[in-house]
Amino acid sequence: MQPSISVTRRFLFYVLFASLFFLLFTCSDLLRPRSRPLVPQTVLMFVLPNKTSDDSFRARDSTKFPHSDPFPFSSSIVVNDRRGRSEKDIREASSKGCDLDRSLLKVYMYDLPPEFHFGLLGWKGKTDRTWPDIAEMDRIPTYPGGLNLQHSVEYWLTLDLLASNVPIAARPCTVVRVTNSSSADVFFVPFFSSLSYNRHSKPQGKGKASRNRILQDELVRYLMGREEWNRGGGKDHVIVAHHPNSMLQARRKLGSAMFLLADFGRYPSKIANLKKDIIAPYRHVVRSVGNDSATFEERPILAYFQGAINRKDGGKIRQKLYYLLKDEKDVHFSYGSVRENGIRSSGQGMASSKFCLNIAGDTPSSNRLFDAIVTHCVPIVISDDIELPFEDILDYSDFCIFVRTSDAVKKGFLLDLLRGIKRTEWTKMWEKLKQIAHHFEYQYPSKQGDSVQMIWEEVARKIPYVRLSLNKERRLHRSQFVKQSK
Repeated sequence: MQPSISVTRRFLFYVLFASLFFLLFTCSDLLRPRSRPLVPQTVLMFVLPNKTSDDSFRARDSTKFPHSDPFPFSSSIVVNDRRGRSEKDIREASSKGCDLDRSLLKVYMYDLPPEFHFGLLGWKGKTDRTWPDIAEMDRIPTYPGGLNLQHSVEYWLTLDLLASNVPIAARPCTVVRVTNSSSADVFFVPFFSSLSYNRHSKPQGKGKASRNRILQDELVRYLMGREEWNRGGGKDHVIVAHHPNSMLQARRKLGSAMFLLADFGRYPSKIANLKKDIIAPYRHVVRSVGNDSATFEERPILAYFQGAINRKDGGKIRQKLYYLLKDEKDVHFSYGSVRENGIRSSGQGMASSKFCLNIAGDTPSSNRLFDAIVTHCVPIVISDDIELPFEDILDYSDFCIFVRTSDAVKKGFLLDLLRGIKRTEWTKMWEKLKQIAHHFEYQYPSKQGDSVQMIWEEVARKIPYVRLSLNKERRLHRSQFVKQSK
C-alpha cells in the first residue's frame, strides 16, 4: 500500500508544478507588449460569436485601423466594383445616405442654367448657384397650380435627384445622382418643358421667336456639343416632354432619347414608341380622398364627367355622349373648367360617384383618369388609343372598365353596362383602387412606390434595351471599320 501512495503523491506534484508553470507563462505573456498576438487576427475574426464581439475587437485594436476607414476589409470591393463605378462615387453616396451598391439606378443630371428649370418658376439664386437649397421645404420654389400642375413630372423628378445628395431628405434610394458621368446608367435633362410651353410659347414680339422656342434651340445646341450625348447618340438620355405640345421644335432632333410622355397622340412612331419611351402619369389636380373613401351606398351618382365637351379629333365622342347622357337623373355630364372652384367641385363630384368617365379628348389621355383613381371612383376608359403608365406592373382591368368608342356611342349601351355592375363587383374594384392609388402620387420627398419611384423603376427596366442597342451599333461600326481597312 505504501508504494502506491508514494506514486500518487509524486504524480499530483508534477501536475501541480506543470499547472503553476503554465499559469506564470501566461501571465508574463499577457503583461509583455508584443506586435503580434498569440492568436492570429484572421482566425479570431472567424471565431467571433457575434457583432458585439467584433465591435469590441475593433475598439481594442483601433490603432491598427485608420479612423478614416472604419471598414478596411471592404476596400478591395470598392476599388474593383463590378458595375464600374468610381470609388469616389461610392463613398460620396454612402456618406450622404444612399449607397450606390443598393441603388437601382445611377443618374447623371446636367447642370443646365436655371433658366431651363427653376428659373422658369421665378427662382433667382446667387450668381454661382445652379440649384435651389432643397434641404428646407420653405426654400423650394413651388410649381404653379391649376391645370399647370398636371404636367409637372420633370419638377418632381429633378427634386428627387437633388434630394439623393442631401442626407436629411428621407426618401428611397431607388435612384442616386452621380457626379461622374462615366459611372451613370442614364443622363437626365432637367428642362421644365411643359411649363416652358404653358408660360412662354407666345412670340416675344412681331417676327421674334418665343422664349420656349429659344430655350429648345439652346438645349439642342448644348446636348449636341456634349460628349455624353454623342457617345451614345442620346439613347441613354431621359427627357421629359409631358405636355403634348412641349418640345415641339426639338423633339425630332432629340428623338433618339428616352422620352417621358403623357401619350403618343402627337408623335410619329419613329420618334416616340413604347419600345424606348415611357408613359408617365399626370399629376392629379383634385384632392386625394385617402382613407375617407365613400362606399357603394354613399355614392349617389352613377356616372360622372365634368370638363370640356367640344373637342377635336378623337375627342368628338364627348359631344355624342353628352347628348346621350345629359338627361339621365343619376348621371352628371356637364361642361366644367378650373374657374369658380371648378377643380374643387369636380373632386367632390368624383368622390360622390360610383363611376367616372375618362373619355378621349384632343389626345388619347387626360388627367381625369388619375383624378378618378385618387378619389376611388371606378374609371370608365373610353379611348381606343390610350397608353397607360406602369402597365407592365399594373393590371388596369382590376380597377378600370374599358369600353370601345364604337360601343359607347350606341344608345343605352353604356348605361346598361354600368347599371348591370352590382355592389360586390364594384366593391372589388374600389378596394383595388385604394391599394394602388399611392402609385399615382407625386410628392417631395418621394416615398416608396409613388409616381416618382415608379417612373425611375420604369427607366431602369429600359436600360437593357438601351445597352443592347448601343452595343449592336458599336459592333456594326467596328465591323465596317475593319472592312474598310482591308
